[in-house]
Amino acid sequence: MALTTLDPRTALVAIDLQQGIVGMPVQPHAAADVVSRTAELAGAFRSRGLPVVLVRVSFAPDWADAVPGRTEHQARGLAFPDGWDVLVDELSGHDGDIHVTKHNWSAFHGTDLDVQLRRRGITQIVLTGIATSIGVESTARDAYAHGYHVTLATDAMADAVPEAHANSVERIFPRLGERGTTAGILELLAKTPN
Repeated sequence: MALTTLDPRTALVAIDLQQGIVGMPVQPHAAADVVSRTAELAGAFRSRGLPVVLVRVSFAPDWADAVPGRTEHQARGLAFPDGWDVLVDELSGHDGDIHVTKHNWSAFHGTDLDVQLRRRGITQIVLTGIATSIGVESTARDAYAHGYHVTLATDAMADAVPEAHANSVERIFPRLGERGTTAGILELLAKTPN
């Protein structure tokens, strides 16, 4: 993994760090560690006046806004507990943050994320979140397709399936951007002119 640079106009995009998702068992990093590292990155981005985007997944009670496609694994119609889609406290409460609610795997599809980033002159994103192989990877793929430089904080993401996490980190992410640790990204951010 080799981080080369962060653009002066880089945003942090945190995927699905909400009550119902961080409560699931994940690997190889505990959800609490993913949240802690994301909060550390968010603090550094905010202190430099760079955008922090907090993405959550949610659906209407009748699932009318859920993806309708037929799959072998159907989540449609599941009953989620109240508050499952509320962002974790460690990331909440910052007025300048951008909030995006998605109804798909990718934070770009069907949301205003691309508009929010482009209007702020953002050319690069740093991604964190849960689950690596679903929301994070889908967002990374779309970010790449939209022409953003993509940096993936691999120790600030986790998955319910360790093999899926490893496949994303080792095989998919090198084709979409650059991988690094939270510490490496923070070090690079400190050297980035603003």
